[in-house]
Amino acid sequence: MRSTPSILGLVTFATVLLAGCSQGSPAPAASSAAPATPAATAPAAAPTPSAFAKGEVRISLVRQLSSGDYFEQWLAGAQAEAKAVGVTLEVSSGEGNNDKQALNLQQAINQKASAVIVDHGFAQTIQPAIKKAVDADIPVVAFDVDPGTTEAVTIDQDDHQIAEQALSALKKDTGSTAKVLYVYVAGFAPLDRRNETWTQFKKDNPGITQAAQIGVVNSSTAAAVADQAKAALQANPDITAIFAPYDEFAKGAALAVKELGLQSKIKIYGADISTADIGVMTEAGSPWVATAATDPSNVGRIAVRAAALLVAGEQVDHALKVPPALVTQERLRQGGITNVQQLVQANPDLSTPDVARVPWAAPSAG
Repeated sequence: MRSTPSILGLVTFATVLLAGCSQGSPAPAASSAAPATPAATAPAAAPTPSAFAKGEVRISLVRQLSSGDYFEQWLAGAQAEAKAVGVTLEVSSGEGNNDKQALNLQQAINQKASAVIVDHGFAQTIQPAIKKAVDADIPVVAFDVDPGTTEAVTIDQDDHQIAEQALSALKKDTGSTAKVLYVYVAGFAPLDRRNETWTQFKKDNPGITQAAQIGVVNSSTAAAVADQAKAALQANPDITAIFAPYDEFAKGAALAVKELGLQSKIKIYGADISTADIGVMTEAGSPWVATAATDPSNVGRIAVRAAALLVAGEQVDHALKVPPALVTQERLRQGGITNVQQLVQANPDLSTPDVARVPWAAPSAG
């Protein structure tokens, strides 16, 4: 799941060959009328802090959820960045159990982790443990969860913008008239922010109405949502669109639509992206036509860099925002994009190595 700066849109898709994590196209050759300017010298890397050089920095990644393509790619990015900056990443997951996540965080505190990253979670169960970490002078980075303290660095996707991008596509495709099945579960910070945008969107677009709401988050979210969606679609045959602002929601909704044979009638507008999601969106007859997303592995890398900087006593912005892009089924197919690496190459702004840049190490490859 997933929050802010600039809207990337799909202009990049029209101007850059769709393809993975390297930065855009090569620069054109210099004109014969103007001699080429020597390339700027890259800044020298800063000295590696001694603790990092000795491998003594342990960052505890305390996750609420770990199942699902988004979370797997997020973790892969975090692990790659940990290796790049010279830290040991200790990973735990509550597997959807909020009390277990809070216990995992308490264990990280007891074991005197150099820093902790809290990945998702319910505020009421995780905030007391975050306060204990802060009181113990352990730096905290919180992703997609309200830490309840200004002492923690927060990382968010621009969830309002994510919802706006997906809903703009829904509005355009439906001509501002649609009965919508909405998938939502309260209590998750990114979903709650996306719900705020959906609530306002309905007020601003009275021709688009919510016919039903479903939603569940567990270890098999997509399958559970598929079952709910089939029942809701059968009970509401006038539904023509589904707003499912989390990729596991969208995959479940797509499964339901296909099983009911409604691909020609119902289109799905989602959020988040993974290589598996791209496969679902581009397969023949897929009803999932648009999603607004960041690169999950990039977000994981940012979280590790921010935690490493805090351990080193470096300045880090209190609130880090990761900008999203709208990704459509049409553009994926036109560009032959089959994985996130190709998507990022087509949209190089999805990779943000200068956000929480670590001066003593090059960012990990995407």
